[in-house]
Amino acid sequence: MTDPSELLALTQRLLDAIADADWHTYEDLCAPDLTAFEPEARGQLIEGLAFHQFYFNLPNRGQRRQTTMAAPRVRVLGDVAVVTYVRVNQSAGPDATPQSAAFEETRVWHRQDGRWRHVHFHRSAVPG
Repeated sequence: MTDPSELLALTQRLLDAIADADWHTYEDLCAPDLTAFEPEARGQLIEGLAFHQFYFNLPNRGQRRQTTMAAPRVRVLGDVAVVTYVRVNQSAGPDATPQSAAFEETRVWHRQDGRWRHVHFHRSAVPG
């Protein structure tokens, strides 16, 4: 039986890789055929990693970032797991003013060859 804390730790590791622009870790955690619905795609289903790699390749302006999963839930269905939460991103603007943004996220993990791989996600901005 899978311990939900393992999936929460993997999801936090994934979010930290995004915040740190750590492409190597992100690519290692994701299936090559990852699919996604996210605001940046403007309603289109994204397939593969190339769309996401573009954002990792943008210059990092040295901003400090932190990502928190609020109210996480894990549902394990055999070799598939669904992790849901509200993602809160905190950063400092150019003048060091604190900024926050929130997103509703669903992450789907699939156990492949004995390890969990991130295979799909859906992210929506929290209104307000």
